[in-house]
Amino acid sequence: MSSLEIAVQALGMMLEPTRLLFLSLGVVCGVVLGIIPGIGGLSGVALLLPFTFGMDPYTAFGFLLGLAATTATGDPIPAILFGVPGGAGSAATVLDGLPLAKKGEAGRALGAAYMSSMLGGVFGAILMAALLPIMRPVILFVGAPELLAFAVFGLSMVAILAGKSPLRGIVAAIVGILLSLVGSDQQGASLRWTFGTLYLYEGVPLVPAVLGLYALPELCDLLISRTAIAGSASKSKGSGMLEGAADCFRHWWLVLRCSWLGAAFGAFPGIGGSVIDWLAYGHALKTERGARETFGKGDIRGVIASESANNAKEGGALVPTVAFGVPATASMALLLGAFQIHGLTPGPAMLTRHLDVTYSMVWSIALANILGAGLCFLFSSQFAKLATLRYTLILPTVLSIIYIGAFQESRQWGDIYTLLIFGVVGWTMKQLKWARPPLILGLVLGETIERYLFISVERFGDSWLTRPIVMALFGLALLGFLSPLYRSLRKRMAAGRPIAFQGVHFRPSQLVHVFLIAMLLFGLSEVPRWNESSRIVPVILGTIGLVFVILSLVADLLRPSEAEFDSDEIHMDLESDTGHLENRVVVLRAGIFFGWLIGLTISMAVIGLIPSIPIFVILFMRAEGHERWRLVLPQAIGITLFVYVVFVRIMHVPWPPTLLGYLVPALKFIPST
Repeated sequence: MSSLEIAVQALGMMLEPTRLLFLSLGVVCGVVLGIIPGIGGLSGVALLLPFTFGMDPYTAFGFLLGLAATTATGDPIPAILFGVPGGAGSAATVLDGLPLAKKGEAGRALGAAYMSSMLGGVFGAILMAALLPIMRPVILFVGAPELLAFAVFGLSMVAILAGKSPLRGIVAAIVGILLSLVGSDQQGASLRWTFGTLYLYEGVPLVPAVLGLYALPELCDLLISRTAIAGSASKSKGSGMLEGAADCFRHWWLVLRCSWLGAAFGAFPGIGGSVIDWLAYGHALKTERGARETFGKGDIRGVIASESANNAKEGGALVPTVAFGVPATASMALLLGAFQIHGLTPGPAMLTRHLDVTYSMVWSIALANILGAGLCFLFSSQFAKLATLRYTLILPTVLSIIYIGAFQESRQWGDIYTLLIFGVVGWTMKQLKWARPPLILGLVLGETIERYLFISVERFGDSWLTRPIVMALFGLALLGFLSPLYRSLRKRMAAGRPIAFQGVHFRPSQLVHVFLIAMLLFGLSEVPRWNESSRIVPVILGTIGLVFVILSLVADLLRPSEAEFDSDEIHMDLESDTGHLENRVVVLRAGIFFGWLIGLTISMAVIGLIPSIPIFVILFMRAEGHERWRLVLPQAIGITLFVYVVFVRIMHVPWPPTLLGYLVPALKFIPST
């Protein structure tokens, strides 16, 4: 049979009622896990994998891919409504999704997110199905040098994502890369910046870092302003859902371009889903008309770009998994377990004898995206109402879920400390207008860059620099780094504002530069203790970071005011909406917010997570908003039961030991204590 006939046959198999039922069940699980911040599809696939024993391959892969493909569909719900990324891949959605919700257009933003997710996922799956036989030789040609160049090109987005201050963006990216190098070094077998802490041996975990940088600052500002997320309820209750869906068709060319980007980059192992949405967002920023004036302030195109690429990546990730047995994502790595369970071997056989199974996977991803978007559309009118609730009703529940999501990374107490530390860092960066996306990109791509750099040098010597794809991508990366600096300088000269000495201007925000200089100097002082191969990248990046942070400090000292930032560039991050309050009030209320978090952490350490949740919810709602008991008690009981059933009874999460468990040994056997 021809490939087309096999594809049609595979579609018929997946539309059989039993298989469609299991696919739908996987979709429901994926959407729910996407809504819960920090959990992600990896935990879900791991949980469902044992249940595929006894299923035929079509049903098993439909069940697993139904979950894996739709986690990203649920991600934008907390990202848009609360500024809390459901996963690292939806962080870019926050930049325009949350401002839309604050303007009372949560329904429109959600509608655009679902439709672009569906279109992106379907397009990505179809594109990969058509190109699967062609992509095999292409991926075989791509080696460590090309993957290194792809990662460096992705990192060059920092200059675009830094907005008004490219120097600050480069500094943040370098700090992110250095943080990614923390832990046990595979090249030189040294422990870098672990300070004798076992928790840091595996490096800085991504999930609590992302939740700290993006989730906690937005929730902190919500407490500081003491309002609902949306000031207007007119459109927040879902009335804009159809408008958001129509926006995707009005910008169909943007959806196609970003879907192609997501599918293409998703096919390369090591690039990572945490980067793809930023690449698509940066692409839209550079190519869409008027984007520099409106992105980051509630432009629906920003939501469309990131979400269409985010869902399309699953179709791309399927290619190296099926064709070579090389998983492009962690979820695809678990999918290889299903191959073993059902006696299948990734490789040429999947493109010949078992081509029907391969196409059934493609159809599973396409059908899952359609079902997932439909499910979200069905319930989004209820989701959108959350944006109009008082902060005292939202914060305790969302914070409880965030704590659980952060804890899923390594399931150690260090995850909670990482969440709090990055929360303070993220809130400070937001207040002082340091863009956070470059820090995330550096944290995600740093280890990849170092690993492929060593592989490239060891295997190819210096010749890898002359490979065509490497040269092209490095050229584009260099252009990406330098173009914002050149554009800013050219605009100053054209406006008759040549660089001239106008005195030194001191501001409290410059203490950040001083702190970074001290941190980099301290970090470099630790380097001589490591093996030679472990020092190379940290020394180079630490030195470059010092140069750029000093340049940024000098530029800031010579700048008369913050208004001197290039007004034609946007600040590529969420801006704080607490400017109407005095600084003293802002700092005081921020201290109260983080005080609540510290109190919750202490309570968890003493009596455990499950008992701490109802106590935290009750105290917060009564102390902050004097909420009535008929609202407080149902919410406290409801969130506690949800956490207990899902994470204790179903997922069997092993909570860390508590002080009470040590003092009363019998309590060690009680879940969550």
